[in-house]
Amino acid sequence: MPSRILVTGGSGFIGSAVVRHIIQNTTHLVANLDKLTYAGNLESLASVNASARYCFYHVDICDSGALDLVFAEFQPTAVMHLAAESHVDRSIDGPSDFIQTNIVGTYSLLEATRRYWSGLSVTEKSAFRFHHISTDEVYGDLEGTDDLFTETTPYSPSSPYSASKASSDHLVRAWQRTYGLPVLVTNCSNNYGPYHFPEKLVPHVILNALAGEPLPVYGDGSQIRDWLYVEDHARALVEVLTKGTVGETYNIGGHNEKRNLEVVEAICELLDELVPLEVDRNQARSYKELITFVKDRPGHDRRYAIDASKIERELGWVPQKTFETGLRKTVQWYLDNRQWWQRVLSGDYRLGRLGSDL
Repeated sequence: MPSRILVTGGSGFIGSAVVRHIIQNTTHLVANLDKLTYAGNLESLASVNASARYCFYHVDICDSGALDLVFAEFQPTAVMHLAAESHVDRSIDGPSDFIQTNIVGTYSLLEATRRYWSGLSVTEKSAFRFHHISTDEVYGDLEGTDDLFTETTPYSPSSPYSASKASSDHLVRAWQRTYGLPVLVTNCSNNYGPYHFPEKLVPHVILNALAGEPLPVYGDGSQIRDWLYVEDHARALVEVLTKGTVGETYNIGGHNEKRNLEVVEAICELLDELVPLEVDRNQARSYKELITFVKDRPGHDRRYAIDASKIERELGWVPQKTFETGLRKTVQWYLDNRQWWQRVLSGDYRLGRLGSDL
């Protein structure tokens, strides 16, 4: 029997990839619950919007009353919690929204879930899952060049964003230990791919380069991240939800450690190939000439790297995209889908938002 999956934040970058994956590759039903902040974009779900297995609720996860109505109407068999404020720079400039959404919102959702779950039959309770999607940033950074984040790495968040996500992780685990709520937690590395909001590194560099604008790189660009293609991540999340062991944590990584400067240069090289700049005085210019080093942000972690052996060993998941194949597909997507990102840059994507308001 198909599951009924409630996805919070399903209009965001990772959330929309999860919704698209479920509708296009399974028989499950999906309810997308999203407040539609600046990063929520219903146009990222155009390919599944007409599906009879998809519905949308325009709801804030901090609104307990509205959450109760959604649970009563949709009657989910699982929750995938992705709704979160997620941009580190924004969390440094204004932490309040991160505390409210990521901590208070997670608490409100946990309580709404617990009220609903408590009313289920014994069989339904046993089958129910609450899957909390988190980040590797809760672990802080790694000092050694060979060290990896594992599922038991102590938490040491560096930014208001990562501290708020660490707090939400702890709440989820406490609700299992205290109330018996059947939870799963995943911590992922840096995602990239289609439909990524332009404030993040990869789309920001692509769009700035196409506009001939500077490509800002923090510090000397030596910060190392593990890069995970978003569609690989979506597939992993559904594997964890449907096959993972209750109470367990699974780290999800792309096996692609790259310095930030390497990422920017790789994007430039792809753009040089796909949309070369005009020849100037018989010398072909490169997008790399637009790279500009800027002052590093406060508390910038130097290196993240995921040990994803547990999810491979226990669930058989491995990423299908290498960094090279995933980045090429990503760059090409932005070249082929100019209308999507132009509407984001202009703000037009926020006009005429439709859906069920509770």
